Amino acid sequence: MDEEILAYDSGGAEIWLAAHVKAFRNARGKVKYIVALLADITESRQLWSLPQLIMTALADEIPIAEIADRLCRRVEEIAPNVVSSLLHIDAEGLVHPLGGPSLPDDYSRALDGVAIGPDVGSCGSAAYHGKAVLAMDIDSDPRWQPYKTRPLEVGLRGCWSSPIKAKDGRVIGTFAFYFRECRAPSRWHERIVEACVQLGALAIERKEARAQITQLAYYDTLTGLPNRARLRHLISEAIAQVADGKSVALAFLDIDNFKDVNDSLGHAAGDEMLVEFAQRLHKQIQPADVLGRLGGDEFVILLPDRDAAGASLVAYRIMEALSPPLKLGARQVPVSVSMGISIYPDNATDLDTLIQQADAAMYKAKQAGRATYRFFSADMNRLAEQRLAHSAALRAALAGGGLSLHYQPQIGTSDGSLHGVEALARWHDPVLGDVSPAKFIPLAEECGLIEQIGLWSIREACRQMAQWRDAGLDIPCVSVNLSPINFQNPGLASVVAEILSEYGLPPKILMLEITESVFLNEHSVAIETMSAMRKLGIGLSLDDFGTGYSSLNRLAHLPIRELKIDRSFMRYVESDPAARAIVTTVVRVGQSLQLIVVAEGVEIEGQRNLLSELGCDVIQGFLYAPALSPSAFGRWLLDHSAKPGERHAAKRRPFDLGAAIRRRSGAQAAGSISGDVVFGSKT
Repeated sequence: MDEEILAYDSGGAEIWLAAHVKAFRNARGKVKYIVALLADITESRQLWSLPQLIMTALADEIPIAEIADRLCRRVEEIAPNVVSSLLHIDAEGLVHPLGGPSLPDDYSRALDGVAIGPDVGSCGSAAYHGKAVLAMDIDSDPRWQPYKTRPLEVGLRGCWSSPIKAKDGRVIGTFAFYFRECRAPSRWHERIVEACVQLGALAIERKEARAQITQLAYYDTLTGLPNRARLRHLISEAIAQVADGKSVALAFLDIDNFKDVNDSLGHAAGDEMLVEFAQRLHKQIQPADVLGRLGGDEFVILLPDRDAAGASLVAYRIMEALSPPLKLGARQVPVSVSMGISIYPDNATDLDTLIQQADAAMYKAKQAGRATYRFFSADMNRLAEQRLAHSAALRAALAGGGLSLHYQPQIGTSDGSLHGVEALARWHDPVLGDVSPAKFIPLAEECGLIEQIGLWSIREACRQMAQWRDAGLDIPCVSVNLSPINFQNPGLASVVAEILSEYGLPPKILMLEITESVFLNEHSVAIETMSAMRKLGIGLSLDDFGTGYSSLNRLAHLPIRELKIDRSFMRYVESDPAARAIVTTVVRVGQSLQLIVVAEGVEIEGQRNLLSELGCDVIQGFLYAPALSPSAFGRWLLDHSAKPGERHAAKRRPFDLGAAIRRRSGAQAAGSISGDVVFGSKT
């Protein structure tokens, strides 16, 4: 039998004993005698308590300073004749005390920020050399001469320090024993320090990992400045601390013509410019001010306790500081900035409005010719205020069902049959009335709603297609416009697949319209997303073809099924040879690549006849119908199917709209389709 037993010595101190007990029996099985072997395992138990202490503290997310304090106190309990200390050594080689509860506070504070070196006491020397350093007599040791006064005053005579190393070999700390007499460490001391060095490494590496995570989460990786998330926190803090009669200025800066640097000199030069720009800005602000990078070439400067006059001085200094060109490698590159300034609480009383107003004022500076600054004011910024109101209304419309889809028919040129419908977003606001997509789509892009609107459009179009199918209506396909931002989401294909599955629809009924800007970067996530869509069987249509920069080589390798000729070519296709040549070329390209070609913006018979002669597959436009509400589309389809010229199409696609309606609603007459039975975003 083996047992561990807690006992006490004559002085009341704990003693842990390991007892191995064995009974010896005679021939009849009776215990003849018992042998017990006892071993003192006090030191082993005490050492075991150290990792238990640290692991528990780490699991409980205890701050490192408290962990270091607990470790030092426990060490001094099991080794009463020493004073312990735990230091952190940062990446710059500077000392930062973490734990040393028995050392004088003023001594620990004096150590903070001291650089390690070959003659910097025991700890600084141990960290510098990467090996243990023993000073048996602090008073006479040459490494201790600048630092010995305070330790000697409190009776510390010797110091033994061991480096704490990370997994990669870096010295990240030291663990030290101070002795009250001139002496070397005992074997017991060596065992304690061996354990504490390992435990100290665990604690400090966790501290560094957390600091790195914080740096990545809250600071810009390129410039090291606070990022958008951190800036919001800092600005909120500054606003909360504003005293009566005081103000906070917020400056929003945008580098003028930064895109030209990226395009002409490359992104590496652009990054170098951002770093140099940030450094130049930083020299123009005070220690209490905050400079941050929102992203791209947009920066923010927070100016606490600064009114308009104070902010003007800072803005003027910045403009002056940016007058000399930046040196990027061997090049001298001119730089200027457009700056907008908003004042709290004069202009705004909340964080988001303050930022938006500074942004709006920056745009005014751009409009004024760049390289200048403007203050926000209600008079000069009526449009910006309107934009803020429209942004809030659009957000509410998206959340509360204020958006709807209208549908424009797409007609086959060969037989007049319904090829499909294009879903186009519409917004009717109770206050604003009907807002044109030409206004609210750019607004959605500015305020970060465009991706959500795209996903909403897919879901709403699929819901409608499912209702039509339940009513017996055969709409072959619905096209939905998506933003390039949607295709930057690698999970888009799985989301669309889930929506189709939810409504029991085959992938072929959905066509997603994209523009050339989606795939400008051939190695982007967008190409992978497009391929994933195509594998699912979802159609992809290249919208506004002919207005961008697509090469035929790239086009041939894209997973698209359809080309759309931009409406801008339709207006002059009959009278302008250049427009006709472009349209002809697009049709021929589509035919050679076996793609369906759709022409938008067809308004008159002459355009239709010309497109039909060229072999364009599908036409869409006011010649047939504008984008219609669901109920209006139902009536249009009834009329279209009944036209004599479309009887051939009816034979090819047998369908009785009136019967379908009667099946769904019984007594309801043909043609009186309710708004709930909706057929199948862009103007």
